[in-house]
Amino acid sequence: MTARGWFLFSLMGVVWGIPYLMIKVAVEDLSPSMVVFTRCALGAALLLPFALRQRGLTRTVRAHWKPMLAFAVIEIIGPWFTLTDAERHLSSSTAGLLVAGVPIVGVLAARFLGDTEVLGVRRMAGLAVGLAGVAVLTVPHLTGGDAKSLGEVLLTVVGYATAPLIAARRLKDVPTLHLIVPCLTLAALVYAPAAVATWPAETPSVSVLAALAVLGVVCTAVAFVAFLELIKEIGPTRSTVITYVNPAVAVAAGALFLDERLTVGVLAAFTLILAGSVLATAAGPAAGTGRRPRPVAWSARQTSRADGRVESLTGLPEERPGSTGQGDG
Repeated sequence: MTARGWFLFSLMGVVWGIPYLMIKVAVEDLSPSMVVFTRCALGAALLLPFALRQRGLTRTVRAHWKPMLAFAVIEIIGPWFTLTDAERHLSSSTAGLLVAGVPIVGVLAARFLGDTEVLGVRRMAGLAVGLAGVAVLTVPHLTGGDAKSLGEVLLTVVGYATAPLIAARRLKDVPTLHLIVPCLTLAALVYAPAAVATWPAETPSVSVLAALAVLGVVCTAVAFVAFLELIKEIGPTRSTVITYVNPAVAVAAGALFLDERLTVGVLAAFTLILAGSVLATAAGPAAGTGRRPRPVAWSARQTSRADGRVESLTGLPEERPGSTGQGDG
């Protein structure tokens, strides 16, 4: 991966490793619908001004509303509720560990949809090593949840593995903010009635309010922009490998803030997960050639395609500081 890819990968490994802890804190006092509504509404409100700066938001929604609707349902509306509801009965560590199955499901989903990318021995070995690390972490925790909660996390895994494929195949030309803001807004509208019906009688504690703020600002607004840029940089399949790092972060957060034990087995799993991530995100050979594509340094005048190829953009106006390189941003 390029330096930009590694930066985005590292960022996502952290910001999507802490939501499990934040959700666990929030559902102690609030309903799952209230948590999802607040998270989506806050994220949409923060990103809307930046999306409006990129002219053509309405035009983008009209042109791509079908795949955008599918992405919103599969990535946000469904998984965020099932995961949040499951954490009423599962520990934050267990939820984070189970979601680490996303890369495996992502590979299977890509194959089912006709993906021609060659994984190669090295990347397959990385997936296996990472999965071994996840297994070391997961097995001791699996006795803590019921079948319904485990099933809800499984549905979350399927959604998280499938949505990036939609983004890469059908929405790769859509500016990041033009995709995220409408999806978050729709999700907030969907859960608004249930949130109102379960509105708490008393003001939540400071810890719950802080958890909601982190979920909305860091784990939603910042994370989604970074994740879609990561998909464009390294492709949908390799981008889901961040879920091998996420459980390590989730377990570390549990040990620091929930007094969960940090054992030798957990430390060994950290090593396996990180090693698996490095191997699984390595560039594979181009389909039909058996040769590894020549690396191309990323620059602000280039955009990475979802299949890993990088093409230069010419004839574009100079980008202003703070521009995303898309639209008028």
